[in-house]
Amino acid sequence: MSTAQQLPTHHQREPKPIKRHHSAGYYVNRVRDSLTTRISKIICGIFLTLLFIGGVAVFITWLSLRPHRPRILISNFYIPGLDQPDGFENAEISFNVTARNANRAVGYYYDSVEAFVYYRDRAIGSTPLVDSFYQEPKNTTILSKVLKGATLDVNSDRWRVFRKDRARGAVVFRLDVTAMIRFKLSTWDSKRHRMHANCDVAVGRDGSILATSKNKRCPVYFT
Repeated sequence: MSTAQQLPTHHQREPKPIKRHHSAGYYVNRVRDSLTTRISKIICGIFLTLLFIGGVAVFITWLSLRPHRPRILISNFYIPGLDQPDGFENAEISFNVTARNANRAVGYYYDSVEAFVYYRDRAIGSTPLVDSFYQEPKNTTILSKVLKGATLDVNSDRWRVFRKDRARGAVVFRLDVTAMIRFKLSTWDSKRHRMHANCDVAVGRDGSILATSKNKRCPVYFT
């Protein structure tokens, strides 16, 4: 039998997709769900935006109001007669301490402010600087004092060591400032903290503070 005489092949037709007919309530529910989802997204977006703006505002407020430590500097330190062998007979040390409040809204209450002078880690003098004072924000206060007589322990042996250091170019001391301090913000006062400022200061051959030590910021810590 030839190929032309073969029986015809029957092809199956693909079934037509079934069309589903939904009721009006179905479409109403779909629209309602869509609107609910959109409204939920809008509300969440508004909430997150407000939360972000509030967080930024709180952070900026915290930066502007958080208390910074006082800035303590030695603006002057002088030992007259350091070039004289017998200068110890009338030995004295005069100095100026500069206290700066860099805060914009926070003030300081200083109580019992004292100064201690050390040479080679041994105390050679101490004196009260001031009983108490209030320092307003963005304010600079200069405290001056002179150590001599009973407040300064310098004898001939110690003066001789001073002069040996002087011959090498500089005599190095340490001035420690201590105080009880409270922070004030509007009507709020903090509890009292003991502040310590440790200032290394060097004087030259003429007994005057060297430029490397003048107005150098002192490390400050609290206990």
